[in-house]
Amino acid sequence: MSSKAVNSTLGEEKIGKLILKYSVPAIIGQIVNMLYSVVDRIYIGNIPGVGGLAITGVGITMPITMIITGLGMLVGIGAAANISLAFGKGEPDRAKKILANGIVGTAIISILTAILGNLFAPQIMQLFGATDVTMPFALTYLRPILFGTIFNLTAFGLNGCISSDGNPKRGMMTMVIGAAINIILDPIFIFGLDMGIAGAAYATVISQMAASGWLLFYFFRSKKANIKLKLADLGLDWSIMKNILSIGSAPFLMQFSSSIVQLLSNNALLTYGGDLAIGAMAVITSICSIFIMPIIGLTHGCQPIMGYNFGAKKYARVRQTYSRVLMIVTAVLLLGYAGIMLIPNLLVRCFSPDAALSQIAVDGMRIYLFMLPLIGIQMVSTTYFQSVGKPVFAMIIGLTRQVIFLVPAFIILPKIYGLRGVWYAGPVADLLAVSLSAILIVREFKKIHRLEDSEDNNERKAEEYA
Repeated sequence: MSSKAVNSTLGEEKIGKLILKYSVPAIIGQIVNMLYSVVDRIYIGNIPGVGGLAITGVGITMPITMIITGLGMLVGIGAAANISLAFGKGEPDRAKKILANGIVGTAIISILTAILGNLFAPQIMQLFGATDVTMPFALTYLRPILFGTIFNLTAFGLNGCISSDGNPKRGMMTMVIGAAINIILDPIFIFGLDMGIAGAAYATVISQMAASGWLLFYFFRSKKANIKLKLADLGLDWSIMKNILSIGSAPFLMQFSSSIVQLLSNNALLTYGGDLAIGAMAVITSICSIFIMPIIGLTHGCQPIMGYNFGAKKYARVRQTYSRVLMIVTAVLLLGYAGIMLIPNLLVRCFSPDAALSQIAVDGMRIYLFMLPLIGIQMVSTTYFQSVGKPVFAMIIGLTRQVIFLVPAFIILPKIYGLRGVWYAGPVADLLAVSLSAILIVREFKKIHRLEDSEDNNERKAEEYA
C-alpha cells in the first residue's frame, strides 16, 4: 500500500469501516498485551505458599512499570500522531524523519531508565510501599524488567507507528508475538524451572525482545512498509523531537501522575489495610485492565483516522469518528461493569486463592470502579486531543483525574473512612474528571463547527468570484 493509498483510505472510506479496519487489530493487540500483566499475576498469585505476598510485591512495582509504559507513550504516541498528521498534509518524507527520531529517542530513554532504575531500585521500592516482607519479591521481579526496558519501549511504545503507516494488522502482530511467547514461557519458567517470580520477569523480557525484533524488521526490511528506513536515516533532529515530545507529553504525564497516585495509594493501603491490601489493589487493577485495554486499543486505532482527517480539514469525519468510538467504548464499559457487580468473587479468585486477600479485593472493587461506565468520555476525549495535535487539553483531562482530583481524595478520604476511603477516592475523581472532559469536548466541537462554517463561506465566495 502506497502512502497515497493510505491518504485516500483515511480521508474517503466510510468511518465505520475505517474504525473496524484500524481498531480491531489494535484491540486484539491490546488484549494480547493485557495478557502480559494479567497472566503474570495469575501465575504469580498461585505460587504455592507465597502467592499472596508475591502478587503484593508485583503490585508495589506497578508505579515503576507505569512510568516505563509512560516513557513508551512519550515517544511512541507522539511519533504516531505526528506521522498521521504528516501523511494528512501530504508530507511522507517528514513522516520518515519522525519515525527515525522516534527510534533514536526510544533507545536513549531506555538506556537511561535501565541504568538509573537498577541503581536506585531498593530506595524506589521502599518509597512505593515495600516492607521487609515484600521487598525481596518486588526487587526480584523489577530488576529484569528494568534491564529489558529497551525491548519494551521499542515493541509497544513505537507499535502505534505501524498503524499510522497504514498497516494496523502488522501492528497487531507485534502484540500477538510477544504475548504468545510470554504465555508459553511463564509456566515453564515459574513452575517448570522453579524460578518463581523471577521466571515471570524473564519470560516477559524475552517476549518483548521478540516483539521488538518484529517491529524493527517491519520498518527496515519489510516490503509492506510505506515508511522504509535504513541505518543511515537514524538521527536526532531536535525540532522534530520537540514535536514528538510535545504530543507525547500528555499521555506520559498521565502515566507518571498515575505512578505518583499509586505511591499514595500503596501507602494508604499499607497504613489502613496492610500488605494484602496492596495485593488486593493489584488484583483490582488487573481485572479493570481486562475491560480497559480493549478500549485503549480502540482509541489508539481511531487515532490515525482523526489525526489524518483533522490534518486534511475534514472536520465532519473527525466528529463522526469521535461519536462512534464513544458509543462502542461505553458499551464495553457497561459490560465490564456488569461483570464486576455480579460475579466479583469469580473474577478475584482467578488471581489468588488467598481468602483474606480476595475478600479485601471484592469489597474494594465494587466501590473503586463504581463510575466505570462513564469514563469513556474522558478516554476518547484524551485521544481526540492527542490525535489533532492539542496536547495541552489532553494533559488537562488526564491530570485532573490522576492528580488534581485523585490525590486529594487519597489523602483526605482514608483519614475519614479508613480503608474504604481509599476505594471511595476512585469514583469521586472519575465523576469530576468526566464532567470536565464533557465540557472541554463540547467546547472543542463548537469551535470546529464555526471553522467549518467559515471555510464553507470562503468556498462559496471563491465560486461566486470565479
